[in-house]
Amino acid sequence: MAKKSIVGTFNGLPRILQIILLLIPVTGWIVELLVRWSSFIQSKSIITLIFAIGVTIFGWGFCIIDAIWCLLFKHLIFA
Repeated sequence: MAKKSIVGTFNGLPRILQIILLLIPVTGWIVELLVRWSSFIQSKSIITLIFAIGVTIFGWGFCIIDAIWCLLFKHLIFA
């Protein structure tokens, strides 16, 4: 049985649920942390590392940006 990554699981959710999860302050930050660091561990890309550190430091600000991005493109920025 193939394992599904956190990023794949998040991208597989309905768009409205993605946006709701990102807009709830503490929940959005936790979702961002899980998805960003999971994405970095899988890809080992410098861009995903920068976004993971940014989400860790700036928290909810990235959630708002990603909620808008999810609304438009149905996935997180660089995840």
